[in-house]
Amino acid sequence: MKRLFCAVCCLSLASIPALAQHHHATTASAKAPMTDQQFVDFAAQTDMVESNLGQLTQDAAKSQAVKDYGKMLDTDHTSDYDQLKDAAQQASLTVPNAIDTEHNKALIGPMHKLKGAAFDHKYIAEMIAGHTKAIAVYKQEAQEAQNQAIKSYAETALPVLQKHLDGAKDLLKNKSK
Repeated sequence: MKRLFCAVCCLSLASIPALAQHHHATTASAKAPMTDQQFVDFAAQTDMVESNLGQLTQDAAKSQAVKDYGKMLDTDHTSDYDQLKDAAQQASLTVPNAIDTEHNKALIGPMHKLKGAAFDHKYIAEMIAGHTKAIAVYKQEAQEAQNQAIKSYAETALPVLQKHLDGAKDLLKNKSK
């Protein structure tokens, strides 16, 4: 399980060029700061991927708890994407409107091939890894954003991401009982 989690983390990191070279750094301050545009790209991909996978749970998941969690993520990340668009517009930054090739290949494609308990297991692992990574990036942006609208957006999004991480951990705990 630990190896899977690490592999997932490294996959998530690879989608952020500014951080990819530094993912072995031991302290957060050792990471190269992202530009606000890089953060917006990361946040948009996060929202679109989480929303897409949340919708997928309705057909692919076995557990009703996973389906309910997926529905919440679809709703929350769709709403978050709208808030991100507003903040980016104020900051004169562009927001991607499609999931990039990397996420499609590494995550969306493989998840679409799974069903039932296998889907549930992989989905929960991905949600823990993805939200752990997102929280670290959003925290850094909340401190270091150049633009106030982006900084404010990152601060507002953090509690929702934490709620999602806690929810995924609860799913994992309940599944292993």
